[in-house]
Amino acid sequence: MRAMITVIARLGMGITEMAQGPQDNTARQTKLVALVIAGTMILWMVGQQIGAELGLPLKYTLLLDLAALAGFIWALVVTYQIWRKRRT
Repeated sequence: MRAMITVIARLGMGITEMAQGPQDNTARQTKLVALVIAGTMILWMVGQQIGAELGLPLKYTLLLDLAALAGFIWALVVTYQIWRKRRT
């Protein structure tokens, strides 16, 4: 039973969590940034379309825009950190 819980926990964390070394960590961060950028863009576009079809007030559209902007700023900061780490 305990071994099964360990396997499930490892699958939840992902195989890359078990990887060692700074290059593996950088690769994982890069993949995460790519997923966040793509996911943020898709969710923003879908949210804009749904908001327009439902006729939602502009304050909700603004909240969606701010959430997307936060995701993009986070991705920019992490990308800068990855760039700085690779330069050293």
